[in-house]
Amino acid sequence: MASISYLTRLPVKTLHISSQNTKLSSKSSLCPVNLISFSAKSASQNSYLIKEFTKPRQNSAVRAVSEDEWGPEKEPDASTVAVAEEEPPKEPTEIDILKKQLVDSFYGTNRGLNASSETRAEINELITQLEAKNPTPAPNEALTRLNGKWILAYTSFVGLFPLLTRGTLPLVTLEEISQTIDSEKLTVQNSVAFAGPLATTSISTNAKFEVRSPQRVQIKFEEGIIGTPQLTDSIVLPENVEFLGQKIDLTPIKGLLSSVQDTASSVAKTISSQPPLKFPISSSRAESWLLTTYLDDDLRISRGDGGSVYVLIKEGSTLLTQ
Repeated sequence: MASISYLTRLPVKTLHISSQNTKLSSKSSLCPVNLISFSAKSASQNSYLIKEFTKPRQNSAVRAVSEDEWGPEKEPDASTVAVAEEEPPKEPTEIDILKKQLVDSFYGTNRGLNASSETRAEINELITQLEAKNPTPAPNEALTRLNGKWILAYTSFVGLFPLLTRGTLPLVTLEEISQTIDSEKLTVQNSVAFAGPLATTSISTNAKFEVRSPQRVQIKFEEGIIGTPQLTDSIVLPENVEFLGQKIDLTPIKGLLSSVQDTASSVAKTISSQPPLKFPISSSRAESWLLTTYLDDDLRISRGDGGSVYVLIKEGSTLLTQ
C-alpha cells in the first residue's frame, strides 16, 4: 500500500499541441493527470473538453493506512459496557421471602427450647405455607438432594429439650446438632457436638433407612458413638459465667488452671489418639419414621413421631448466616 502512495508522486508527461509547432514537448509536472491543450482553430469546438481536462482536480492519490478502510475501531463506551454486563438484581420469590421470615423467627429460641407460644404459632404458620409450596413433592424420588450435612435450626420435639438444656450449663456449649445423609448407602448419622474450656466432643448415632413412600422413610438405629474428647492445648476461661441468675467470678480458678497447663497439653495428645467409643442400640425405641414435607437446596422440613417438626438448613447455606 505504501508503494502506491509513492507512485502518485512521480513526474508525468504533458502533451502540448500548438498552431505553430506540432512538435511534442515534455515538461515535468506534479499533477497526476496529463494536461492536453489544443490550437485556436479547434478551441471553439473543443472548449468543453479543454475546460474538463484543464480543470483542477482533487488529489486522488491512494495512501497507505494501517486502520480499516471504515476508520479506526472505536472503543466501546465504558458506561454502555457496564450496563450490558450488569445483570438486574434478582427479585426474591415468595418462597425466598417465606424462608427468610422462618429463619428470622428462630432468633433467640435456642433451636426451639426458649420459643414462646406466640413464636411457635408464627413458626408453625410459616412452615405450613412452605409445605404448601414444596418444590420437591416426592423427595424420596430425588434422594441425591437429601445428601449432605443438615444443621438443626428448630424443633418442637420435646425429647431434645433436655439435651438443649445441657448447653445452658456453665462452661459447656452446645455447638451443633446435625444430621448427615448418604443416599447411596442409605445411612443417617445424627450428631451432637459439645465444647468446653478443656475439650470438645460429640455424641452420634448411626442408622439405616428404608424408603416407604415418596415422602416417608423408616429409620433403624444401629449404634451409638461417643467421640474421643479433643482436649485443647491451651485452657481458655472467661472472666465470669452466669448461673442461676448469678455471676460467678472465675479469676481464682484461672490461676489454678495455669499451673496444670503443661500437663493438660500432654494428656490431650494421649487421649485424642484413642478411637471413639461405640455401643450397639437394641432398645424398643431403636426404630422411628420420618416424613419430609419440604425440600430444596437450602432448607428441609421433616415431621416425625408424634407430629414433631424439624427444620434443618444445609451446611454452607447463606441461611445459616442470617
